[in-house]
Amino acid sequence: MTTAPAAAEPASSARSKVARWHTITEWPLAIAAIVFLVAYSIEVIADVPDSRAVVFDIIIWATWVLFAIDYLVTLILVERRWHWFVHNLPAAAILVVPALRPLRLFRVVAAARMLHRVGGRALRGRILTYGFGAAILLAYLAALAVLDAEQNVKGANIHNIGDAAWWAVVTLSGVGYGDYYPVTLVGRLVGVGLMIGGIAIIGIVAGSLASWLIEQLGTRVAEEAEAAEDQTRSEVAVLSEQVARLTALIETRLPDKPDR
Repeated sequence: MTTAPAAAEPASSARSKVARWHTITEWPLAIAAIVFLVAYSIEVIADVPDSRAVVFDIIIWATWVLFAIDYLVTLILVERRWHWFVHNLPAAAILVVPALRPLRLFRVVAAARMLHRVGGRALRGRILTYGFGAAILLAYLAALAVLDAEQNVKGANIHNIGDAAWWAVVTLSGVGYGDYYPVTLVGRLVGVGLMIGGIAIIGIVAGSLASWLIEQLGTRVAEEAEAAEDQTRSEVAVLSEQVARLTALIETRLPDKPDR
């Protein structure tokens, strides 16, 4: 009978350690992700050749080391390591496989969690702020990643950031004109991730806007109903007063009844 609390204690301790680790590393990793994004953006958009990209590569690899440390420490701290590892295989693949380097950009999306803190106290404000911010960030990251994978590949049709940004926007929105499309494996993986992320983000934003419109419509209908009710009460009060006056007038005009 006393073994259940003892068994639950290690799990609670492991979760608290993971939570403390994430609290400690949240801002450093967010800053590292932004530095990584800036360095990677300059290298990809300017198409810096390998011979001149030493500084950018140092920054990119330094931030990669931080991401790898965070991954390994989390793996050590969690209680069910194998379960966590299996459910985070994409993160491990992005860290290990050099060809998937563009996908490391999506680690920056974790920094977007902080956007919900600047959206005001209202839940809908936080959701909309996070949704719009995440959509813009996701589109830019996808454009950058697909440009890195496609711009120097023979037969590719995405050669600059403008083409990549247009492809990312139409893919994220679900329009998908097909005038630009990735031909490499990494580019297509980015496209799949963008489609899945777009469905989630667009759904959140659309749902929040629909909820806001319904609430505004409901508020307006309630205000109009209350105003109509107040007007009806006022008219009834006026009619009651007029009826009372008419009754009093009639009573004064009636002849007195004769005494028996």
